[in-house]
Amino acid sequence: MLVIMKNDATEGEIEAVGKSIREMGYTAKPVPGVQRTTICVLGNERRVDSSHIEGLSGVMEVIHVSKPYKLVSREGGKEPIHVRIGNCEFGGTAIPLIAGPCAVEDRGQYLEVADAIKRAGASILRGGAYKPRTSPYSFQGLGEKGLEILAEAREVTGLPVCTEVMDVEHVSLVSEYTDIIQIGMRNMHNYSLLKRVGCQGKPVLLKRGMAATINELLNAAEYIISEGNWNVILCERGIRTFEEQTRNTLDLSAIPIIHELSRLPVIVDPSHACGRWMHVSPLSRAAVAVGADGLMIEVHNHPESALSDGPQSLKPELFEKLVKHLRTIAETVGRTL
Repeated sequence: MLVIMKNDATEGEIEAVGKSIREMGYTAKPVPGVQRTTICVLGNERRVDSSHIEGLSGVMEVIHVSKPYKLVSREGGKEPIHVRIGNCEFGGTAIPLIAGPCAVEDRGQYLEVADAIKRAGASILRGGAYKPRTSPYSFQGLGEKGLEILAEAREVTGLPVCTEVMDVEHVSLVSEYTDIIQIGMRNMHNYSLLKRVGCQGKPVLLKRGMAATINELLNAAEYIISEGNWNVILCERGIRTFEEQTRNTLDLSAIPIIHELSRLPVIVDPSHACGRWMHVSPLSRAAVAVGADGLMIEVHNHPESALSDGPQSLKPELFEKLVKHLRTIAETVGRTL
């Protein structure tokens, strides 16, 4: 159950509602918003009798939600959540493109590819300063030096940047440099990290784990939003199946299902899904056709010598060609890039 307080509700009225909820044997979780406070009622296994709560001072309405992810559920509100970063908006009619190499390797290489990506039509730059790798001997990223290069690329191109945070202790540092904090698929179940990024104001891009269900992804988003950060973008990046011809299996059905169940924008990462550059373009076109709110595509100017994920990276000229195709598809479904 969600208790929506009035715009002018006082702290005393909010506390009184919380006290009444606790006296009923439930947990009251206030979630301050830009205009009003929402109190999430937790701990109930069946529908709560809300007649007493509805009559309390300062209460605007009570919404009954059956889903465990109460705040992101469409039961809690029909209007989609739009996440704005600079001039980009996720969840609207336009489809932002996030592009860049998997990892920030050196200053010259990154600034070169960032310029090409901007000219091709991308909205946001991506690049990993910290890289969670399967092997401890693989390139692990440049750390803070990589963050500094990302910040310089933002100044040069004027585009926002997105990079991954791997642990709680780096959240503050990464927040200083980036415009979007990415939670990788390995950390989707890292609830301490999810709560920590929920306590800061930067938008969060949350990737679906390789073995996670849609419900688990939405509950992970609930961890972030329950701490007060509503700027969450979901990302479908493929799940692990028995298929061996691709790196993962891209679950395009997740896009309309997530839109049906939640109010959050959802984008697609076709690069990590297929693992091969020749499959990135067709999967990108399909993602736009089924309603994705954005794309995250790996682009590298020299993929044959990339330190991370070269085989799945498009060269800038192929990315530019893809963008032209995506514009046409977007128009056919009533959207723009």
